Order: sequence, then structure tokens, then C-alpha cells
Amino acid sequence: MRMLKPMAVILAALACGAAAAPAMDKDNPTCPADVDWGQPKAMTLTPADRGGKHVLLADGIIDSRLPERMKAALDADPRISEIWLKSRGGNAKAGNATGLLIRKQYPGMTTRIPSGWTCFSACNFVFMGGDLRYVDPGGIFMVHMFTHTTSERDAIDLSVDEGATETTKLIGQIEQSSAMLASADNDFLIRMGISRKLLTDIMYRQQAVATDADRSTRYCLSQDEVRKYNVMPRTMPAG
Repeated sequence: MRMLKPMAVILAALACGAAAAPAMDKDNPTCPADVDWGQPKAMTLTPADRGGKHVLLADGIIDSRLPERMKAALDADPRISEIWLKSRGGNAKAGNATGLLIRKQYPGMTTRIPSGWTCFSACNFVFMGGDLRYVDPGGIFMVHMFTHTTSERDAIDLSVDEGATETTKLIGQIEQSSAMLASADNDFLIRMGISRKLLTDIMYRQQAVATDADRSTRYCLSQDEVRKYNVMPRTMPAG
């Protein structure tokens, strides 16, 4: 009987682990039902020590001034080695510019989506700027068909008014991407070392406007897919 007690403890622990797994969205089984994509206001950039590393916590909506604010934050603290991202997106041009800034001016910088955090829409561009990129198990790299906002200020205001769980208003005031923007997306992915198939296989197959009534317009990449499309390069060592 003494041998049964450890086995019972093990089985109980496994049961608890299974219960802790996030519930998936019944309307979109690629994504969790509950998503943490950050605060409903302009992205804050906060240096912090996490797991023996000095990192920059980037949390919130991508506003038009993010590139200059990101540069100021990284220049002010040269010890920062990683940027941790949690965002529902925002200004697509600013996301693109911030990703290019990270790649060009901060070689060797790591971008990371920690477990339980979500990087959506324009945040994808910022994340792709890292020389080293990690989507931790449980981290969510969520995409939709790329668009550009008519006004990042309106997007932020609407998001604040509706609260942290509201996603539709953020991209409700958008115009469909033009051929020029599609070309810019393609160029950006090539320069960042991402497979162009990410656009053709997934991003451009998702509708531009996701609503709470129809969450199927979003897509969350699996761990296999972030490697397949080189979002997280397969040659990287384990985190």
C-alpha cells in the first residue's frame, strides 16, 4: 500500500495540469477562449528584471509615436536584452517602423511573447524585428489580414471606452489595405527573414475585421507553425 500513495500523488498532479490547460474558443479552435492582449491604452515600456534577465515589458496599443518611444527606452537602458510583447495591435505603420528600428539599430535584440501573452496585428511587425524571436509555449502569435488604421487616436479612444475585453472597436475604423500595403508586408517579411508563405497561407486568408460575434477571422499560430514560417527560427536554441 505504501507504493500506491506516490502514484496517487502523481495522478493527482497530472489531473491538475490537465485542468490548467486553457479552454479553446469554440468559434475558433486555433485560439484560446480568453486572451490577454494587454492594456487598452498606448503601449507602456517598462524595464524589469525577469528570470535573471533585464527586459523591456511592452504592454498596450501601438500608437504612432511608438518608434521614437521605443528608441528612447532602449537607448536609456543598454542592459535591456529582451523585449516582451503583449498587444492587440494598433497603428500598422508604427508597428512596421518599430520592427525595422529594432532590427537595424539594436542587433542581437531578442523579442519574446511569454506564456499567456498575446501579440496581435501590428504587434506582429514589432515582434518580427528581433534578431532572436521566441514564442514561448502558451504565448499567442495571433494574426489577421493586415490593414491600416484611419486613425490610431480613434482606435485607442474606442478601445479605452469599451474596456480591455473589447477587440472589435480597435480595428473597426480601418480601411482595406491597398496593393502598396500588401507589397510592404511582403517586403517586411523578406527583410525580417520570415517565410512569405505566412502571408499567403494564413494572413491573407483571414478577414480584415474580427468581431466578437465572428472570432473566426483571427488565427493563432501553433508552436509547429511559428517554426514552419520562421516566425521563431528553427535553428534557435531552446529558451
